[in-house]
Amino acid sequence: MGDFNLALVIVAIVVCVLVFLFNVYLLVNYQHPDDANQAYFPKFVVVFGLSIAAISILMLPADVANRQACRHAIYNGACNLTLPMKELWLAVYIIDAVLVFFVIPFAMFYYEGDQDKSVGKRIKSALLWVVTTAIVCALLLGILYGLAGKVDFTVRHLSSVTTNFPSNWDFSSGQPCIGGSGAHACSAYTASPSSEKTWTMRTTFPEYVVALATIVGSVLFSIFGGVGIACLPLGLIASFIRRPKAVITRSQYIKEATELGKRAKEVKKAADALHQEERSGSKGRKWRKNVKAVEKELLQLEEDVKLLEEMYPQGEKAETSWALTVLGYLAKLVLGILGLIVSVAWIVHIVIYLLIDPPLSPFLNEVFIKLDDIWGLLGTVAFAFFCFYLLLAVIAGAMMLGLRLVFITIHPMKWGATLMNSFLFNVGLILLCSISVIQFCATAFGYYAQATAAQEIFGHTLQSLRGIKYLYK
Repeated sequence: MGDFNLALVIVAIVVCVLVFLFNVYLLVNYQHPDDANQAYFPKFVVVFGLSIAAISILMLPADVANRQACRHAIYNGACNLTLPMKELWLAVYIIDAVLVFFVIPFAMFYYEGDQDKSVGKRIKSALLWVVTTAIVCALLLGILYGLAGKVDFTVRHLSSVTTNFPSNWDFSSGQPCIGGSGAHACSAYTASPSSEKTWTMRTTFPEYVVALATIVGSVLFSIFGGVGIACLPLGLIASFIRRPKAVITRSQYIKEATELGKRAKEVKKAADALHQEERSGSKGRKWRKNVKAVEKELLQLEEDVKLLEEMYPQGEKAETSWALTVLGYLAKLVLGILGLIVSVAWIVHIVIYLLIDPPLSPFLNEVFIKLDDIWGLLGTVAFAFFCFYLLLAVIAGAMMLGLRLVFITIHPMKWGATLMNSFLFNVGLILLCSISVIQFCATAFGYYAQATAAQEIFGHTLQSLRGIKYLYK
């Protein structure tokens, strides 16, 4: 068991380092050229937040592997020598909540502050907003925890008498107790409904914060996850269908480029006018509406420029560039088909394991268990893939719905053209939804992830928390 624990710790450290490096790669390639060599604090928050989100998703498979480390132990207390997963879960999700409600808003307020002001004034303005938010949140959390921070477990009161050690063991429906006649309620199956009692205890404050964050994230997860699980694979397949079929001629390129140039001049003219209004101090509702319209037009212009460059590659490596473009669309088709299979598997699993009571089949739970029998971590890897895919579906759904909703604006992420405020907003969204993704996965794969620390937090406690359990159901 010691070797297994050491290997698990090494794998956890390696995965954390790889996740951090991958997020740095995403930041470098997605960031806007205007943010190069500046905005270091928002960049740190972006990398740290993405790392927390990815690690939190991968912690559930690690929790399962950690449980397996002491499954075959021959002495009591062996599981106490494994990784302290419950403490790690609570630590990660407290950090998650602090990032979403305090650090990311501060970074956004600081980044979007008036560039003509000094650094000190921008920090002061951002702190004012965040401190106000922190005071309101602290008061609400304190009041809610004081009034309703308890769990109500439904238990059965069972009892039996003491007797001499029997020479034979005869049990039946009429005699469920040792040496008894059935007068005592010692069998949960035959006990009367009156034996049910409510056992109340106060939950810990970190668990209560995680539960509240889960409920908030569940609203977004329900909307974005439901849409994204279909949009993610179908969007990739549709992108392949709408791909440029051939390279356009030079005359067509010049005509399209001229039109884009005219649009670019109009956008620049509108941006300059808005900048003059900002300097004069007239930043009303109409000004903010016009800013959003210009940002939307600029993003569409950048998208059209990218499509034009794909249809008419230039330079000495034009043929290589076109070949890579074709391969990229083929990769989207393959990933789209794979994603469609995973999405269908998810939907089928939700129907036959979660919606139908009792479940028709363990389905994916059984698949993961059989994969573990083939090789120790194969089922865990497949389990991690399905959990991570659900988070990707949430992100895809946010991108698809966000720009069309009236009450919320999603900052789109573009390769090489994403400003830090858009990065920060999307990281906050991912962090908020990641808690609900983990809670949903712990429920959907309850048979495979049984006896884990995640199931203890997101299952028994959350389902019995006073007030919140009704929202959870």
